[in-house]
Amino acid sequence: MKKHNRGFQRSDRVAEQVRRDLSDLIRTELKDPRVGMVSLTEVELTPDYAHAKVYFTTLNDAHLDEIQKGLKRASGFLRRELGRRIHIHTLPELHFIYDSSLERGMSLSQLIDEANARSAEDAEPEQTKD
Repeated sequence: MKKHNRGFQRSDRVAEQVRRDLSDLIRTELKDPRVGMVSLTEVELTPDYAHAKVYFTTLNDAHLDEIQKGLKRASGFLRRELGRRIHIHTLPELHFIYDSSLERGMSLSQLIDEANARSAEDAEPEQTKD
């Protein structure tokens, strides 16, 4: 029987719980108008739970700086409210980081579609006119 690393599994579960609770807090409790529609994509915790990198995306990329300022300003409030929901030995300091992976994925997908369209055009046999 395989031995599982319990620390790694517990850390993943705690990070996922932090992500879910923070998402709910931002959606329901946060009143800062700068922070609108934000989706949390992942939370990475340090092994001692002292720090959490909270990756987020937004549909409103034009106001990204304002959103980041709003999240940074609200981090103390969110940390306190998170402490009321999750009982762990150390409550992490929250660091919000914009996750551009979805944006990069969409641009790569678009490039692939364009390359496939060009390839299909090149593969069509030339039709001659009578």
